[in-house]
Amino acid sequence: MDGSERRERLHASRLYLVTGTRPGGRSLAEVLEPALRGGVDLVQLRAKDAGDEEILAAAAEARPLCAAAGALLLVNDRPDLAVAAGADGVHVGQDDMAVSDARAITGSELLVGLSTHAPTEIDAADADYIGVGPVHATPTKPGRLAVGLDLVRYAAEHAELPWFAIGGVDPASVTAVVEAGATRIAVVRAITDADDPEAAAAALRAALPVEVTHGHP
Repeated sequence: MDGSERRERLHASRLYLVTGTRPGGRSLAEVLEPALRGGVDLVQLRAKDAGDEEILAAAAEARPLCAAAGALLLVNDRPDLAVAAGADGVHVGQDDMAVSDARAITGSELLVGLSTHAPTEIDAADADYIGVGPVHATPTKPGRLAVGLDLVRYAAEHAELPWFAIGGVDPASVTAVVEAGATRIAVVRAITDADDPEAAAAALRAALPVEVTHGHP
Protein backbone atom coordinates (compact mmCIF):
# COMPACT_ATOMS: atom_id res chain seq x y z
CA MET A 1 0.00 0.00 0.00
CA ASP A 2 1.42 3.39 -0.94
CA GLY A 3 1.02 6.72 0.82
CA SER A 4 -1.90 7.92 -1.27
CA GLU A 5 -3.91 4.77 -0.59
CA ARG A 6 -3.14 5.01 3.13
CA ARG A 7 -4.37 8.59 3.17
CA GLU A 8 -7.52 7.67 1.26
CA ARG A 9 -8.24 4.97 3.84
CA LEU A 10 -7.50 7.43 6.62
CA HIS A 11 -10.02 9.94 5.28
CA ALA A 12 -12.65 7.21 5.12
CA SER A 13 -11.87 5.96 8.65
CA ARG A 14 -14.43 6.54 11.37
CA LEU A 15 -13.64 4.27 14.32
CA TYR A 16 -10.10 4.14 15.74
CA LEU A 17 -9.06 1.55 18.35
CA VAL A 18 -6.09 2.11 20.65
CA THR A 19 -4.96 -1.13 22.26
CA GLY A 20 -2.16 -2.68 24.22
CA THR A 21 -0.65 -6.07 23.51
CA ARG A 22 -3.03 -7.80 25.97
CA PRO A 23 -6.31 -5.87 25.73
CA GLY A 24 -8.53 -6.53 28.71
CA GLY A 25 -6.18 -9.33 29.75
CA ARG A 26 -6.96 -11.26 26.56
CA SER A 27 -4.85 -12.11 23.55
CA LEU A 28 -4.63 -9.38 20.94
CA ALA A 29 -6.36 -11.44 18.26
CA GLU A 30 -9.20 -12.33 20.64
CA VAL A 31 -10.17 -8.66 20.81
CA LEU A 32 -8.88 -7.29 17.53
CA GLU A 33 -10.48 -9.76 15.15
CA PRO A 34 -14.05 -9.19 16.37
CA ALA A 35 -13.47 -5.45 16.78
CA LEU A 36 -12.45 -5.23 13.13
CA ARG A 37 -15.55 -7.17 12.14
CA GLY A 38 -17.57 -4.67 14.15
CA GLY A 39 -16.26 -1.72 12.16
CA VAL A 40 -12.86 -0.59 13.48
CA ASP A 41 -10.98 1.14 10.65
CA LEU A 42 -7.73 2.07 12.33
CA VAL A 43 -5.72 0.34 15.06
CA GLN A 44 -2.95 1.86 17.16
CA LEU A 45 -0.70 -0.38 19.22
CA ARG A 46 0.09 1.53 22.39
CA ALA A 47 2.16 -0.45 24.87
CA LYS A 48 4.16 2.03 26.92
CA ASP A 49 5.72 -0.59 29.18
CA ALA A 50 6.42 -3.23 26.54
CA GLY A 51 9.82 -3.97 25.09
CA ASP A 52 10.61 -3.65 21.41
CA GLU A 53 10.31 -7.38 20.76
CA GLU A 54 6.87 -7.54 22.37
CA ILE A 55 5.64 -4.58 20.32
CA LEU A 56 6.99 -6.07 17.09
CA ALA A 57 5.42 -9.44 17.91
CA ALA A 58 2.06 -7.76 18.56
CA ALA A 59 2.35 -5.82 15.31
CA ALA A 60 3.12 -9.04 13.44
CA GLU A 61 -0.06 -10.54 14.90
CA ALA A 62 -2.16 -7.45 14.17
CA ARG A 63 -0.92 -6.65 10.68
CA PRO A 64 -2.57 -9.53 8.76
CA LEU A 65 -5.82 -9.07 10.70
CA CYS A 66 -5.90 -5.37 9.82
CA ALA A 67 -4.95 -6.03 6.21
CA ALA A 68 -7.73 -8.59 5.80
CA ALA A 69 -10.24 -6.08 7.18
CA GLY A 70 -8.91 -3.15 5.14
CA ALA A 71 -7.89 -1.35 8.34
CA LEU A 72 -4.77 0.70 9.02
CA LEU A 73 -2.20 -0.25 11.68
CA LEU A 74 -0.17 2.34 13.57
CA VAL A 75 2.42 2.12 16.34
CA ASN A 76 2.48 4.60 19.21
CA ASP A 77 5.50 6.87 19.78
CA ARG A 78 8.06 4.80 17.88
CA PRO A 79 8.50 5.57 14.17
CA ASP A 80 11.45 3.18 14.03
CA LEU A 81 9.27 0.30 15.21
CA ALA A 82 6.48 1.34 12.84
CA VAL A 83 8.93 0.95 9.95
CA ALA A 84 10.36 -2.31 11.30
CA ALA A 85 6.87 -3.74 11.82
CA GLY A 86 5.63 -2.88 8.36
CA ALA A 87 2.90 -0.75 9.92
CA ASP A 88 1.00 2.02 8.15
CA GLY A 89 2.24 4.79 10.40
CA VAL A 90 3.01 6.16 13.83
CA HIS A 91 1.19 8.31 16.38
CA VAL A 92 3.07 10.83 18.51
CA GLY A 93 2.06 13.05 21.40
CA GLN A 94 2.86 16.67 22.15
CA ASP A 95 5.63 15.51 24.49
CA ASP A 96 7.11 13.00 22.05
CA MET A 97 9.25 13.76 19.02
CA ALA A 98 8.08 16.37 16.51
CA VAL A 99 5.99 15.25 13.55
CA SER A 100 8.76 16.35 11.19
CA ASP A 101 11.29 14.20 13.06
CA ALA A 102 8.95 11.22 13.00
CA ARG A 103 8.40 11.68 9.28
CA ALA A 104 12.14 11.83 8.70
CA ILE A 105 12.27 8.26 10.04
CA THR A 106 9.10 6.87 8.47
CA GLY A 107 9.40 8.56 5.10
CA SER A 108 6.50 10.17 3.28
CA GLU A 109 4.60 6.95 2.53
CA LEU A 110 3.61 6.27 6.15
CA LEU A 111 1.07 8.19 8.19
CA VAL A 112 1.97 10.35 11.17
CA GLY A 113 -0.74 11.22 13.69
CA LEU A 114 -0.54 13.76 16.50
CA SER A 115 -2.39 14.23 19.79
CA THR A 116 -3.82 17.71 20.40
CA HIS A 117 -5.22 19.17 23.61
CA ALA A 118 -5.78 22.86 22.84
CA PRO A 119 -6.95 25.11 19.99
CA THR A 120 -3.40 26.32 19.32
CA GLU A 121 -2.22 22.72 18.90
CA ILE A 122 -5.07 21.97 16.49
CA ASP A 123 -4.21 25.05 14.45
CA ALA A 124 -0.48 24.26 14.32
CA ALA A 125 -0.75 20.54 13.57
CA ASP A 126 1.28 19.38 10.59
CA ALA A 127 0.39 15.69 10.76
CA ASP A 128 -1.79 13.45 8.58
CA TYR A 129 -4.48 13.41 11.25
CA ILE A 130 -4.98 14.54 14.84
CA GLY A 131 -6.52 13.17 17.99
CA VAL A 132 -8.58 15.75 19.89
CA GLY A 133 -8.94 15.25 23.63
CA PRO A 134 -9.11 13.80 26.13
CA VAL A 135 -12.79 14.70 25.98
CA HIS A 136 -13.36 13.10 29.39
CA ALA A 137 -10.93 12.10 32.12
CA THR A 138 -9.57 8.62 31.45
CA PRO A 139 -7.20 6.29 33.29
CA THR A 140 -5.37 5.66 30.02
CA LYS A 141 -4.07 9.25 30.22
CA PRO A 142 -3.32 9.83 33.91
CA GLY A 143 -2.56 13.45 34.75
CA ARG A 144 -4.02 14.78 31.50
CA LEU A 145 -6.90 17.13 32.22
CA ALA A 146 -10.08 16.55 30.27
CA VAL A 147 -10.74 19.20 27.61
CA GLY A 148 -14.50 18.61 27.46
CA LEU A 149 -16.72 19.14 24.45
CA ASP A 150 -15.56 22.71 23.79
CA LEU A 151 -12.40 21.47 22.07
CA VAL A 152 -14.48 19.05 20.00
CA ARG A 153 -16.61 21.97 18.87
CA TYR A 154 -13.48 23.97 18.06
CA ALA A 155 -12.10 21.12 15.97
CA ALA A 156 -15.41 20.79 14.14
CA GLU A 157 -15.21 24.44 13.16
CA HIS A 158 -11.50 24.86 12.53
CA ALA A 159 -9.58 21.61 11.97
CA GLU A 160 -8.22 21.22 8.45
CA LEU A 161 -6.99 17.67 9.06
CA PRO A 162 -8.96 14.49 9.67
CA TRP A 163 -9.53 14.33 13.43
CA PHE A 164 -10.73 11.84 15.99
CA ALA A 165 -12.34 12.75 19.31
CA ILE A 166 -10.69 10.66 22.02
CA GLY A 167 -10.78 10.26 25.79
CA GLY A 168 -13.47 8.40 27.67
CA VAL A 169 -15.68 8.09 24.58
CA ASP A 170 -18.06 5.18 25.15
CA PRO A 171 -21.67 4.22 24.39
CA ALA A 172 -22.91 6.58 27.11
CA SER A 173 -20.99 9.63 25.85
CA VAL A 174 -20.68 9.13 22.10
CA THR A 175 -23.97 10.87 21.24
CA ALA A 176 -22.90 14.10 22.96
CA VAL A 177 -19.53 13.93 21.22
CA VAL A 178 -21.22 13.54 17.84
CA GLU A 179 -23.64 16.38 18.63
CA ALA A 180 -20.58 18.56 19.33
CA GLY A 181 -19.41 17.92 15.77
CA ALA A 182 -17.28 14.76 15.82
CA THR A 183 -17.61 12.43 12.86
CA ARG A 184 -14.69 10.20 13.90
CA ILE A 185 -13.87 8.79 17.33
CA ALA A 186 -11.00 6.91 18.95
CA VAL A 187 -11.58 4.56 21.87
CA VAL A 188 -9.67 2.27 24.18
CA ARG A 189 -11.64 0.66 27.00
CA ALA A 190 -15.03 0.92 25.27
CA ILE A 191 -13.85 -1.95 23.07
CA THR A 192 -10.90 -3.57 24.88
CA ASP A 193 -12.88 -4.05 28.10
CA ALA A 194 -16.09 -5.09 26.37
CA ASP A 195 -17.36 -8.64 26.80
CA ASP A 196 -18.27 -8.59 23.10
CA PRO A 197 -15.77 -6.40 21.19
CA GLU A 198 -17.63 -6.87 17.89
CA ALA A 199 -20.93 -5.65 19.31
CA ALA A 200 -19.20 -2.78 21.10
CA ALA A 201 -17.49 -1.64 17.91
CA ALA A 202 -20.68 -1.98 15.88
CA ALA A 203 -22.67 0.07 18.40
CA LEU A 204 -20.09 2.87 18.42
CA ARG A 205 -19.90 2.85 14.64
CA ALA A 206 -23.68 3.03 14.36
CA ALA A 207 -23.69 6.13 16.60
CA LEU A 208 -21.52 8.05 14.14
CA PRO A 209 -23.03 10.14 11.34
CA VAL A 210 -23.11 8.64 7.88
CA GLU A 211 -21.07 11.38 6.24
CA VAL A 212 -17.59 12.49 7.26
CA THR A 213 -17.76 16.27 6.93
CA HIS A 214 -14.70 17.58 8.80
CA GLY A 215 -11.04 17.23 8.02
CA HIS A 216 -10.44 17.86 4.34
CA PRO A 217 -8.15 15.92 2.01
